[in-house]
Amino acid sequence: MNIAVIGATRGIGLELVRAALEEGHEVTALVRSPARMPMSHPRLHVVPGDAQDPDAVAKVVLGQDVVCDCLGTKNVFTKTTLFSQSAANLAKALKAEQLLIVVTGIGTGDSRGHGGLLYDRLMLPLVLRRIYADKERQERIIMSQVARWIIVRPGILTHGPRTGRYRALTELRGIRGGTISRADVADFILSQAKTPTFLGKTPLLIY
Repeated sequence: MNIAVIGATRGIGLELVRAALEEGHEVTALVRSPARMPMSHPRLHVVPGDAQDPDAVAKVVLGQDVVCDCLGTKNVFTKTTLFSQSAANLAKALKAEQLLIVVTGIGTGDSRGHGGLLYDRLMLPLVLRRIYADKERQERIIMSQVARWIIVRPGILTHGPRTGRYRALTELRGIRGGTISRADVADFILSQAKTPTFLGKTPLLIY
């Protein structure tokens, strides 16, 4: 397949690039600075650009079977529109047959309140509040304006290995927190790129 990855230089995005290349796919990565891409490969095509730039997003989306938005930010102190602006740009650029897989996180939509006491009472309202306000906007744009989508909501992220053993939950009754490695989130994204069994759904990923 032809797979585009936005947010490819680290974290889940980088793990996804590695996994997709291992399986023989063609990967196009949108990165703000190509020098920050920590790997090279004959089937890896690095496109310089910003996810908040509609022209850059339109360029990277062209000809792709699946587009994966794995954007993240370390900016927890100021208001951000990174996620919602990227979603708006993707909504305009994607064709109806293209699949969009987006990573948001536990704490958006109906996963709010399922992160565990420390996360729900401290981390989310005090530290991650601005990021998750924009992730909520991001999800609303995707659900209302994109034809084929899957929104992936990982639990607390770790640097653990790819195991392939995790739960993808849409029924959250009784769920209170949980972790998952970035490599396993990438594993799930790649599996859904090939066989999108969670189309139009918002699975929570935890062990």
